Amino acid sequence: MTLKHIVTMGVAGCGKTTIGANLARRLELPFFDGDDYHPRANLEKMSAGIALTDGDRLPWLLALCQVMKENPQGSVISCSALKRSYRELLSQEPVSFVFLDVPESVILERVRSREHFFPESLVLDQFLNLEAPNETEAIRVDGCLEVDLICRQLVEVLVS
Repeated sequence: MTLKHIVTMGVAGCGKTTIGANLARRLELPFFDGDDYHPRANLEKMSAGIALTDGDRLPWLLALCQVMKENPQGSVISCSALKRSYRELLSQEPVSFVFLDVPESVILERVRSREHFFPESLVLDQFLNLEAPNETEAIRVDGCLEVDLICRQLVEVLVS
C-alpha cells in the first residue's frame, strides 16, 4: 500500500495532533507534529498572544514541505493549514488534507482545558483566517466524534 502524505488540519484545539498520531499508527506511517517545526520566534509570538502573519508562517510551511520530501514513503502531519494558499504550498508533494471541523464554542472549551503554548485569545484569529476547504479540497470530518471512529472512517477512505 502506497499512501501519499496526509495533513490533519484545522484551527487550534480541533484534534489535529491526536487524530494525526492515531491515524499514523494505524497506517504505519511516520507522524510529525507541525508545532515542532515552528521557528522559536513564532512560538514566542503565539505564547504572548500575538497572531502570526503569513510571513511568520512561511518558514514553518516550507519546513513541513521539507518533511514530506524527506519521507517519500508518506507521512501524517498535523498543521493548521488555515488558508488555501498554505494548502497549495503544502501540495508540492502528493497530499490529502483532513479538515477537522469543530464549532468555536467547543474549541474554546478545549483550548482552555489544555496545557499548551497557544492561548485562548488567539482562537478568534484562527477562525477569522480559516478558509475552510470544500469537499474536493479535503476530507471533512466532524472533529467532535470519538477519535477511534474518526480514524476508522479515515482509514477506510484513505486506503480505498
